[in-house]
Amino acid sequence: MVKLVGEEVISPRHLDDQEEQALVAAVTKGGNARDQAIIVLMLHTGLRAREVCMLTRAHVRLGKRSRIIVVHGKRNKYREVPLTATVRAILEAYDPLLSQPHSQDATPLFRSEKRHARLTERGLGYLVKKYAERAKIPDLSPHDLRHRFGYRMAESVPLHRLAQLLGHDSLDTTMIYIQATRHDLQKEVEKIAWV
Repeated sequence: MVKLVGEEVISPRHLDDQEEQALVAAVTKGGNARDQAIIVLMLHTGLRAREVCMLTRAHVRLGKRSRIIVVHGKRNKYREVPLTATVRAILEAYDPLLSQPHSQDATPLFRSEKRHARLTERGLGYLVKKYAERAKIPDLSPHDLRHRFGYRMAESVPLHRLAQLLGHDSLDTTMIYIQATRHDLQKEVEKIAWV
C-alpha cells in the first residue's frame, strides 16, 4: 500500500495592492456609476457574486449612525455587513435615494444594462472580466475580489469576526485567508538573504 503525500494548502489567488489600484482606476476611468459601485462594494465587503446580484434597495441601510448591507447568503443565512465610508459615498453617488429608508423596496440594486432586469452572476463575471482586462489583470473573477477582502481583513481582524463578515459557518473555511501566499513566503525568506 502506497501512502499518498498531502498537498500543501496555499491561500487562493487574490489581488495585490497594485492590481487592486489598477482595477479601481480602470473602472473609475471607463465605467459608469453602477460598475464603480459594484467593484468597490465587492472589494470592501467580500460579498459573494450571488449575494451582490440578489441585493435590493431594501438591503441597503445608510442611516446617520449605521451603514450596513443586509445579506441573505448561502442557505439563506442572514448577516449584516458594515460599510466603509468609501462604499457609502460610492453607493450614494450611484443612487442618491439610497440614504432614504426603503424597508419594503424589492427593486434590484444592480440591474443588467441590456435586459433591465436583475444583474446575473454571469453578467457580474463579465463585468469584472471587462475591467480586469482593461487593468491588464489576467484571469480575475468576482470570487477573487471576495478573496482580496478576506485576505486584507485577516491581517487585522480576529478569525471569528472575519468568519462572521464573510458568512462562514466554520472557522476552517475562514482559515484559507490566514494562509500565506507564495509571494508572502518569498518576502519572508528574502529577509535572511545575504545579498
